[in-house]
Amino acid sequence: MNEQSDRAAVPSDQYVLILSCPDKQGIVHAVSSYLFMTGCNIEDSQQFGDRDTGLFFMRVHFSAESPVTVDKLRASFAAIGDSFQMDWQIHRAEEKMRVVLMVSKFGHCLNDLLFRARIGALPVEIAAVVSNHTDFAELVGSYDIPFHHIPVTKDNKAEAEARLLEIVREQGVELVVLARYMQVLSDDLCKALSGRIINIHHSFLPSFKGAKPYHQAHTRGVKLIGATAHYVTADLDEGPIIEQEVERVGHDVTPDQLVAIGRDVECQALARAVKWHAERRILLNGRRTVVFA
Repeated sequence: MNEQSDRAAVPSDQYVLILSCPDKQGIVHAVSSYLFMTGCNIEDSQQFGDRDTGLFFMRVHFSAESPVTVDKLRASFAAIGDSFQMDWQIHRAEEKMRVVLMVSKFGHCLNDLLFRARIGALPVEIAAVVSNHTDFAELVGSYDIPFHHIPVTKDNKAEAEARLLEIVREQGVELVVLARYMQVLSDDLCKALSGRIINIHHSFLPSFKGAKPYHQAHTRGVKLIGATAHYVTADLDEGPIIEQEVERVGHDVTPDQLVAIGRDVECQALARAVKWHAERRILLNGRRTVVFA
């Protein structure tokens, strides 16, 4: 085998660079030149300039061989980041993101995420599951994942949220997923986890508020149902939207069938949102998101 073949056979480390900054000339050139000068190879690159906000967004998947390391890349890229006023991150692409799942008494999204993570369909490591009920302790235990029962009342809400943040810190968690967790989070918790907490809800909100929204929708004869995955903010169910899924339904669909279809739609939208976040494909753009899917 010749020297060129030997070099081609050496496995390369994979990295992801994501950035946002004020849009101006020279950003792509600066990034690509930097990667070239550091001996890296661009595998995939996506970018978007938002004329409304004047911001530029970019995601670059690149490879590099030793002695390049993520710490060296971060240290050497800092000067470019400063010169363009970038908000940027560099991560190893193969590292699984550590997440906490939260659930109450509806387990379809929890079950879906647990299974997807186990079969490798989601690039995440589920560090723990937190619930204000014990209904799914056995299910979570079957996956050998720690289950934390943290009851929530109006009197202990602050202590319950403090315990959640403690778990997040102790376990090195980067993302919290509300997999049908039916508690309103405090403004302080939303701020503490800003950009790191995803929720799923049915798209009937706010049209069909309160109990049994799918039954309300059936009464109104809706023809299209859906679900929305979004980042959590202090404004209830109004955070930046990541993904939406819809399903057309006919007049012959019963309320129970509507609920079943809605739950499938919720699972699909939430799973995609979690996957894209874990792969560093989402950048916040004010009240909106840029998704390089």
